[in-house]
Amino acid sequence: MPQLTAKDIRKLTPTERKKKLDELYNELSSIRIELTTGGGTDNPYKTRAVKRAIARILTIAREEELEVTR
Repeated sequence: MPQLTAKDIRKLTPTERKKKLDELYNELSSIRIELTTGGGTDNPYKTRAVKRAIARILTIAREEELEVTR
């Protein structure tokens, strides 16, 4: 998964952002299941990267929500 930057996320429409967020949640779920079942992962920092991407998307969405209410 390539690194999602704030600049790339801001270019997305809200619908695309929601779709990407759903994909990331599904990916995080599958990573957690894989780790729980005893299977190793090829990249142990993948969980951290997915969580950070989710946080970036949620943060930018909140920033835009606050700008609209001003």
